[in-house]
Amino acid sequence: MANRTVKDAHSVKGTNPQYLVEKIIRSRIYDSRFWKEECFALTAELLVDKAMEMKFIGGVFGGNIKPCAFLCLLLKMLQIQPEKDIVVEFIRNEDFKYVRVLGALYMRLVGTSLDCYKYLEPLYNDYRKLKRQNRSGLFEIVHMDELIDELLRGERACDIILPRIQKRYVLEELNQLEPRVSALEDDLDDVESEEEEESKETKTSPERQRSHRDADRPRRSPSPKYRGRSRSPHKRRRSRSRTPPKRARSRERRREHRESRDYRERETRDKRHRSKSPVIARKSKDDHRRHKHSKGEGKSKDKSREKNDKSEMNREIAEANALRAKLGIAPLRS
Repeated sequence: MANRTVKDAHSVKGTNPQYLVEKIIRSRIYDSRFWKEECFALTAELLVDKAMEMKFIGGVFGGNIKPCAFLCLLLKMLQIQPEKDIVVEFIRNEDFKYVRVLGALYMRLVGTSLDCYKYLEPLYNDYRKLKRQNRSGLFEIVHMDELIDELLRGERACDIILPRIQKRYVLEELNQLEPRVSALEDDLDDVESEEEEESKETKTSPERQRSHRDADRPRRSPSPKYRGRSRSPHKRRRSRSRTPPKRARSRERRREHRESRDYRERETRDKRHRSKSPVIARKSKDDHRRHKHSKGEGKSKDKSREKNDKSEMNREIAEANALRAKLGIAPLRS
């Protein structure tokens, strides 16, 4: 009896309001302790007090699929089916944010497409933080406007499948809903007006515009008229030292190439000059002969030294053999 819908309740989407929650989750809620102890014999007035005590929102969590208190209160609202004025007061309540979320989710499940856009879209301007319990039992932070966007655009919220509603542009084409006006449009209009005023000021003051342009332009080298003027040696040194490394390398390579080319030209000139002048040719021939003669003399001296060394070795060996013969030892081989 405690889990049945009230007798005078109206069907929602052609079915029992409690059937909007899946059967597995619904049975888990019926077996939960919070449902049996806190939600028994709740009325619309007492349900407000329970909603004000909530500290977080969420669906089911854990391996045993335990429902949180927020989901139990939502099912209780579907069971007792409070009046529309009470639900609207839930949504317009600014002091208790979790009461507002409870009313918004109930309106999304039960209300028509027009009611959903009419009562939920103003909550886009609420940026307060909410504590939500995820499937693993951990808590995370979500903002009110993000949650409302999930309700209007998503397919599931707090582990409950949301019924489908018409798209907004369809209702606008049928003239059932006015185009949505964002709260940021006033700020954007103020920004655009400020930009237009600044552009007008810059147009009226050309000197200021030139100064801004001059500040943005990079510094150039002086004009040809003033290139010939002398500057201080300190500035010249600084300008030379500021030459980029690529230019300095190219200059060094050119210098080395010139030096090697000059060296080759000198060698070719010297060879031509020697071949043309007979005195230099004779001197070179005489030097070559002297070099050959000195080489021959050195070779003959080396041969005589080798002969003397051999004769000395033979003498030593002969003396050693004579001693060995007296002692009866075998002679040495020369």
